[in-house]
Amino acid sequence: MAAEDAAPAGRPVGLKANAIGFVDALVIGLNATSPAYSLAAVIGPVVALVGIYAPGVMVASFVPMLFIASAFYYLNKVDQDCGTTFSWVTRAMGPWAGWLGGWAITMTGVLVVGSLADVAVSFALLAFGLDSWVDNTFVRQLLTVLLILVMTAVCVIGTELSAHVQNVLILAQVACLLIFVGVALYSVYGGTSKYDAVEPSLSWLNPFGAGGAALTSGLLLGVFIYWGWESAVNLTEEVKDSASAPGKAGLWSTVILLVTYVSVGFAVVAYAGPTFLAENADEEEFVFAQLATDVLGGWDWVLLLAVSTSAIASTQTTIIPASRTALSMARRRALPAPYGHINPRFRTPDVSTWWVAAIAIAWYLAVSQISSNALFDSLTALSLLISFYYALTGLACVVYYRRHIFESVHNFLFIGLGPLVGAGLLAWLLVRSVSDMSDPENSYSGTSWFGLGPPLVIGIGIALAGVIIMLVWRLRAPAFWRERPGVADPDLVHAHGPRKES
Repeated sequence: MAAEDAAPAGRPVGLKANAIGFVDALVIGLNATSPAYSLAAVIGPVVALVGIYAPGVMVASFVPMLFIASAFYYLNKVDQDCGTTFSWVTRAMGPWAGWLGGWAITMTGVLVVGSLADVAVSFALLAFGLDSWVDNTFVRQLLTVLLILVMTAVCVIGTELSAHVQNVLILAQVACLLIFVGVALYSVYGGTSKYDAVEPSLSWLNPFGAGGAALTSGLLLGVFIYWGWESAVNLTEEVKDSASAPGKAGLWSTVILLVTYVSVGFAVVAYAGPTFLAENADEEEFVFAQLATDVLGGWDWVLLLAVSTSAIASTQTTIIPASRTALSMARRRALPAPYGHINPRFRTPDVSTWWVAAIAIAWYLAVSQISSNALFDSLTALSLLISFYYALTGLACVVYYRRHIFESVHNFLFIGLGPLVGAGLLAWLLVRSVSDMSDPENSYSGTSWFGLGPPLVIGIGIALAGVIIMLVWRLRAPAFWRERPGVADPDLVHAHGPRKES
C-alpha cells in the first residue's frame, strides 16, 4: 500500500465527544498560560523596561491577543478540528502554510514543557524548605522528568481527569495570587513595605508612558504571558457545544488573564517600587520568590506554591495543543499515520502525546547540559513561533471569510479588521524579535552562535527542520498536498457564524 493511502487500523472514529464542558475548557485555557509562573518570569524584566507603566504594557499586550482570540472563535465556528491553526490555515491558505502552522504549534510544546516542569519542581522544593535540592542538578532534573511523565499520563488517561486536575490547580493558583495582591497593597497603604513603595495610580495604565522603544520590548514579553489560552480550542472535539463553547472559552480566558495580570502588576510595582525590580530583573522568577518572603513572611510558601501549581498545570495543558495538532496532521496524512492513533479505552491521542513528552524531555536534558541560560534562550525563541502561528491564524480568518467581511459592521470588525490588525501587530513583533535576537548580547547566554544570538539560531533551526521534514514527507506521501484552499460556505456562515445585520 502506498504511504499516502496508509491509515491506522482499528482506532475509534474520533476523540471522546462531550467529555468536558465550557467551564472545564475555560480553566484549561487559563492554566495553559500558567498565570503565576508567567508573572514570576516576566514582571521583573517588564518593570526594568517600562518602570511603573508595567500594568499599561500588560493591557497593550492584551489587544493583539483579543483580536487573535476572535479569529480562533470564528474559525472554530466553521471547523471544529482539534488541529486548530493547522486545519484552518490549510482550509484558507493551502497545505504548505497549514503544515508550517501545525509544526510551529507542536514545537512550542517541545520547547517549553521541560522548562515549565523544572520551574514547578524548583518552586515546590522552595515551598517545602528543600532549597538544597534545587541546587542539586541531578535531583532537580530527575524530579522534572518524573513530573513530565506523570502529567503526560494524566493527559492520556482522559480529558475528564485532565479537567478535574486543572480545576483544582487553578483554584489554588488564583487563591494564592489574590492573597499576595491583598497583603502587598495593604502593606503599601499601611507604610510597612520593606522597599520604596509607590501608591498605585491609574496613570500606570498608560502603555506609552515609558516611550515607544520600551513599549516594543515590553510587548515582546507580553506575548509570552498571554500565550496558551488556545488550548481550550484544541479540545474542541471533546467539548460540549463544540461550535461555540471552545471559542468562547478562549476569548474569556484572555479577559480573565488581563484582570489577573494588571492586578498583580499594580501590587508588585507598588510594593517593591520600580528601582528594586529594575536592579534585579535578571533574576527572573526568583524575584517573585523574594517578594513572596517579604510580603507574606512565614507564609511565603503560599506564593511559591502558586507558581509551582501554575507551572504544573501548564506542563499538562501545554502538551494538549501539541498532541492534538499532531493527531490532526496525521488524520490528514500530513504526518505518519501512527501519530493519529487514538487509545481505544481513553479516547485520547496516546501516541502523539507520548511522542511530544519524549521529545520535550530529550530537548530539556540536552539543552540543560549546555547551561541553564541556554534553556532560557530556548524559551526566548518561543516568541518567534508564537507570533508566527498566531499571525497566520489571524490572516487565515480574514482570507477564509473574505467574501463575508463587508456583509455587516459586526463581520467587518470581528472577522475582518480585528484579526487583520492582530496578525499585523504580531507580524511586526516577529520582525522585531528577529532583529533583537540577532544580537548575542540580548540573549541570556550572552554568547554568539554562528554570529547570532542563541534564541534566533534555535528559532531558525526549528524552522529549517520543519521545512526539511515537510519536503521529505511531501515526496513520500503527497496526498495532503493535493488539498486546495477555499472560502467560507455562506449557508454555514449564516447558520453558525456572524449574521447579517437586519
